[in-house]
Amino acid sequence: MSDIQEKISEEIKTARDVCSTDGTGSENCAAAWDAVEELQAEASHQRSSEKPKTNFETYCDENPEADECRIYED
Repeated sequence: MSDIQEKISEEIKTARDVCSTDGTGSENCAAAWDAVEELQAEASHQRSSEKPKTNFETYCDENPEADECRIYED
């Protein structure tokens, strides 16, 4: 996850540089900020797709010997 955050920081710096050079109304400036938004959307999507453990999963991690946590293979 930190990799995408680093990429976002780099793209923000690039967008600021492009906008200061080409002007805030230029197509290049808009495209640079669009790239930042795409990366931010991807980071948000990755955070939302991370499924938190249930209380039962946490219990089984802490108590693998419990009867409830046994896994039987066919």
